[in-house]
Amino acid sequence: MKTLEIFSGAGGLAKGLELSGFEHTAFVEFNRHACESLSENFGSSRVFFGDIKDFDLDSLENIDIVAGGPPCQPFSLGGKHKANQDNRDMFPYAIRAIERLAPKVFVFENVKGLLRQTFSDYFEYIILRLSYPDFSSSENADWKNHLDELRSIGQLPYTGKKYNVQFKLINAADYGVPQTRERVVIVGTRTDLSLSWSFPVATHSEDRLLWDMYVTGEYWERHNVSKSLRPNFDAPLKEKVSYLKNKYGMFDPELLPWKTVRDILFDTPDPRSDHGITDHVFRDGARTYPGHTGSDFDWPSKTIKAGGHGVPGGENMIRFSDGSIRYLTTFEAKRIQTFPDDFVIKGAWGEAMRQIGNAVPVLLAEKIGCELARALNATQQIVRAE
Repeated sequence: MKTLEIFSGAGGLAKGLELSGFEHTAFVEFNRHACESLSENFGSSRVFFGDIKDFDLDSLENIDIVAGGPPCQPFSLGGKHKANQDNRDMFPYAIRAIERLAPKVFVFENVKGLLRQTFSDYFEYIILRLSYPDFSSSENADWKNHLDELRSIGQLPYTGKKYNVQFKLINAADYGVPQTRERVVIVGTRTDLSLSWSFPVATHSEDRLLWDMYVTGEYWERHNVSKSLRPNFDAPLKEKVSYLKNKYGMFDPELLPWKTVRDILFDTPDPRSDHGITDHVFRDGARTYPGHTGSDFDWPSKTIKAGGHGVPGGENMIRFSDGSIRYLTTFEAKRIQTFPDDFVIKGAWGEAMRQIGNAVPVLLAEKIGCELARALNATQQIVRAE
């Protein structure tokens, strides 16, 4: 099954889809360093470095999936909140790819801010445009007028492509990623294929992590952390644990525990040691201040971010149990975003962290990809049987 990756970034979504069985035909990416990362990991012959407006969609055939992360700055909680008024809004070009290529499925990822109430009309417009990609607006109509037309499409003689579009706000930690990262995932399946698909169910929970830490102690025992080095049992924590005991009684919470930074970095050498890992380089200068405290070693990482004015240090530091802090290395940030250790991110630390912060966690992408592959394979088997 062949994919086109647009707004590819460093390739987190692409790697996850590859691991779930998809074959990448082409990558479209505007950032030079990200293109270098893509070329290193997927082969340069498939990478188009440039504006998607200049990419020839007609050169592609039989694309099963269009996937990518349309630039999220117009919707970011930390951005300027211009949405459709921001020239970085690339959703119209994502929709154009669906219109031209008629893939069986599309997968797009974006920031939580896309669901903000102030963007509700434009988000509805995005979903309806993706649902009916061949429905053109009246001449000179703006998006609001086009939205009004789309809302009435059931009364119109539309005969073009139609997609069943689902979206969900997903916390990557609920799927085994050692990071509390909330993102909107939009998936569309072509209705004529009658694909039976739904988002994968969560496999991990905060409740189970707290249970393993403070009811059974299994988490600390697994990591050989003595009682004297465990966090203080303060009043809010006691209240949480009491709630958990009342909720679950004698039975463990069913899901697996959220993964922590310690879980994912347990075998990682100190970056100041002689370890031979190319991208595991110590970076000095980390410091804390209010709102800039780093990620607790014994909790899922904060969301690794890619700031418009440099990488925010608070989300890219580790805070250890003794109170000491330091910056994450590129290698560690890759682990937290569940990239394979041998995945190459090109560029200096700040640029590498920007790419990693923009990426879809590989494990999350793989789980979504596996569900899509299952649905597509099931449909193909039905077609062959007929």
